Parts: sequence; C-alpha cells; structure tokens
Amino acid sequence: MAKSRRNAPRTATGKQASPVTRATAEQQSVAAYRERTEAGHRAAGREPATTGNLVSKGARAVRRSDPRLVDQSLRDRPMLTEDEKLLQSPKDEATAFTRSDPWRVMRITSEFVEGFDALSDIQKGVTIFGSARTGPDDPMYGAARETARLLAEQGFSILTGAGPGIMEAANRGAQDVNGHSVGCNIELPFEQGANPYVDTLVNFRYFFVRKTMFIKYSNAFIIFPGGFGTLDELFEALTLIQTGKIYQFPVILFGTHYWAGLVRWIGSRMAAEGKISPGDLDLLLLTDDPREAAQAVMDAHAAQTASRVLHDEA
Repeated sequence: MAKSRRNAPRTATGKQASPVTRATAEQQSVAAYRERTEAGHRAAGREPATTGNLVSKGARAVRRSDPRLVDQSLRDRPMLTEDEKLLQSPKDEATAFTRSDPWRVMRITSEFVEGFDALSDIQKGVTIFGSARTGPDDPMYGAARETARLLAEQGFSILTGAGPGIMEAANRGAQDVNGHSVGCNIELPFEQGANPYVDTLVNFRYFFVRKTMFIKYSNAFIIFPGGFGTLDELFEALTLIQTGKIYQFPVILFGTHYWAGLVRWIGSRMAAEGKISPGDLDLLLLTDDPREAAQAVMDAHAAQTASRVLHDEA
C-alpha cells in the first residue's frame, strides 16, 4: 500500500512541500521581485531597461563594472551574484576553497572600505525603506517624499536602497530642498537601476555590507509599507537595539493600517508567549504623519547628542 501523504509537510498556501514546489516558488519569487521593481520605474515614467545608469546630474557615484563580467571564471551560470557565490557550500575539489573564499574576504574588505570612504561625510542620517513598486500617485509616495524633505531641511542625509518607489520618493524629497540624497544599490540577478534623485550612489555586492552602512550612517529607520527586504531591515534594527548594539535609534513604522496586523501578532504571540519582553513593543513607533515621524527622529538625535556630551565630560 502506498504511504499516505496526509501528514506530509505543506507550504503556507497548502501546497505539498517538495524540492520541485520549492524550486518553482523560488523562481517565481525572483521573477515577481523583478516585476515589482520594473513596475516602480514604469510608474515613475521610466523604462527599466534604460535605468541602469540613471543618476542625477553631478552625482558623486561609486560604481563597479557590469556584475555579469565580475569574476566570470568563478561563475557557473550567467547571473550568479556575489552574495550567492559567498553563501554556496564549498565545492568537492580540495582546492576550491583556496581558489575562492579567502580571496573573496579581500573583496568584502574592499567593499567595506569603499562604503566607509563614500559615506564618511555623513554626520547624521536617516534611512527610509519601503516597496519599490509604490508609484508617484500613491499616498505613501507623497508621504515618504514629505518626510524626507522635512528631515533634509534639518540637515539629515537621506539614505535609501537607490531603487524606485518609496526609495525614489525619499531621495526626491531630499533633493527638493537641496539636501544630501544617498543611494546604496545592491547587485541582483537582474539590473535594478538607480532612481535619478540620488546625489551619492554606492553599488554593493553583499547585502550584509550594505546593511552595515545603513545602520552605521543612520540615526533612525523609517519603514514604509514594503515586502521581505523591508521586514529584514526592520527586524535587523530591532535586534541590534534589543542586544544593546545601538541606542536612541527610532524605528518608525509609517502606515498604521498596513502594519497593524504585524504589530498585533508581535503583541499577541511573541510578547504574550514570552518570546520578547512586553516592553519591546515600545521600540516601535507607528504614525501616518510625516511631521510626527520627522520630529521623533530629531528628538532622538538630540538625545543621542546629549548622551555623547555627558559621556565625554565624564
């Protein structure tokens, strides 16, 4: 008798879990991610195929060669990214490790140095995250642009992932008042393209290097509605706060309706079951008001500055 599959593991949508199901979902996920990014560019009136080198006139850009031409001898398929190569298990050949990973450490080091050098002038900054698909006619686009404008007026550099959507809105808001607009782009299996409102553009191969730059050169994160990447940055910041790595660092969820379900789940599951402290919920600020978001950032920066002064005097 054939073994029953009644208790076989299932995906979140109820499909039977298998390597084939997973591979299909992974391929569809990458394709959909690309579609969302391209949709964001089109909503802003640009053709995705022509956006690879888009950047504002006079921008200070730190660029690399076409990712398809980088380390071609180490690639086993056309658009293997540096992140993917790093995360692969060692090959069977005994010499494979010595031919790749140690040298890759040097490449990672150079990327850190390049990022630190390009962004070293930032004295205070705010990173704004959100969906690449959000078009200029979306209220969240306008809210992100206004929030960035308010902060840029107060001397904050505005950092984003350099793409379309919310990222573009934030960079655009900074340029509206001649503020400093920064884009930290990432190598993907497809060309993401930088939005044209970036003053300083830095291209990264590795997600963890880019994430370090966002944290190091920001005094706050403002999280607009977005997907997995947005959630990744959200929980990265919360983890660093919870473990005492950063302090007086506002994590602002913009769009109370969008984030309500997540916040309820955090409270009713994570906090209620003791996985986090009930007080951890106070690490999140929810708002629908650009001025409220900007004020929270300014207040935290003032507190952080005062704390440093007291520490130095002590």
